Formats: sequence, C-alpha cells, structure tokens
Amino acid sequence: MTHLGHVHIAIIHHRAAGYTPGRGGVENAGFIHMSIPHAAGSLYSTTGDLLRWEQGLFGGKLLSASSLAKMTTPFKNDYAFGLNVRTVSGRKVISHGGGIEGFNTFLAYHPEDKTAVIVLANLNGQAPDQIAEKLMSLAHGEKVQLASERKEVIVSPKVLTDYAGTYELQPGFDIVMTLEGNQLMTQATGQPKVPLFAESDTKFFLKVIDAQVEFFRNDKGVVTHLMLHQGGQDMKAPRK
Repeated sequence: MTHLGHVHIAIIHHRAAGYTPGRGGVENAGFIHMSIPHAAGSLYSTTGDLLRWEQGLFGGKLLSASSLAKMTTPFKNDYAFGLNVRTVSGRKVISHGGGIEGFNTFLAYHPEDKTAVIVLANLNGQAPDQIAEKLMSLAHGEKVQLASERKEVIVSPKVLTDYAGTYELQPGFDIVMTLEGNQLMTQATGQPKVPLFAESDTKFFLKVIDAQVEFFRNDKGVVTHLMLHQGGQDMKAPRK
C-alpha cells in the first residue's frame, strides 16, 4: 500500500478537500484536528490501496483463518469485530462505512465470489452507501434503476388517503404517512418529513434518498402494511 497514512498538518500531494451540503449549496467542511478522532477518522487512502487491503485481509496474508473467521462472525445482531456482516439479495456481504467532516466512505466485500466495492467521497452524505449498493448489484448481473429513471404517475387522492397512518418498522421506530393536499408525505421517527412520489397505485419512491415504499392490502381492500426497500433490504412495517 503506497497511498495510506495518517492525516496531519503537513501538505499531502493530491489529497482531496472535504465538503458538506449547506443551505446555499456545497460548502467547505468544518475543520477538525485529526488528533481528536485519531483512529476513528485520521487515515487517508485510495480505492486502489484499500483493494490491496481487502485482498490481503481476505486472502490470508494478514490474519490466520481462525482469527479471520472470528473477526467476521457477528456477536450482536449483524455486527462482528468492527464489521457489519449480513445477507443482501441472498449473498453474504461484509462491510463498513465511515464519515467525518467533509468525507464519507463505504467498503463492501462478498466472500463467495471475492467481489469488493470501495467508494470514497469528499462530500458528506449517503452517496457512497448507495453507489456501492448499485455497483455490487451490477457486478452480479442485476438490473439497477436510478432515481432519475423512475417515472411519476398521478394517483387519486382517495387512494392516497387510504395510505395515511402510522406503520411500525420496529419497536420505537415508526413511519408516519400523511396527505397534504394531493401530496403523500412520509416521516420516520426522529427524521424530517419528505414527499413520496408514485410509480403506480401501490409503489412510491423518495428523491432525497434511494428508497422505495410499497403498500399492501388484505382481501377486504384494507391497507395492512408497507414494505420499505432500501439498502438492498426489504423491511416490512405493519400498520398500527
């Protein structure tokens, strides 16, 4: 690895500057001295060097087979030793993301076919996670649909009214649907309210993040639950 090190006060040739979204557009990220986050944010690298790291780690050059197995075995929910381990689209994926003033990153590895996806961004936001998800899907021959490719349709206010209500994604975390005029709005616990846009009478998408919502009815026509499609997962939320 030739482009890896600790960020410090010295000038580093070709080092990217960090930015963050602001009210008037993109702004310079706030300064933070790297002695504060230390190992939690003071490293710099490139996608090429991080690929070498993945190849070394999962190729048996850095850890013994038993240590690597222990490192990648979840001990609480999907969290292992500094790594997230879960199943996405039927495939095991080992991943982790990071973020600090001006920068967000995401790295994912599929051990079955030794596919690695590494995304580094010098603008705060969730783009690296979303880009990595799409790149991994493309690497496995799956179709990817961008938010800009989704077509809006008009849904009758009566149908939208049926969807208004509270849906429980998990205990203590709800998704609230409200109808404001002819616009269906959604708000998750602790998050801002954002608009939903219809693709059909039952399927909607968000523009602020890469996520879709699908509503379901029972045999009597009553809306019973929604399904949130986000980050390669399908999450059911029953109506309360």
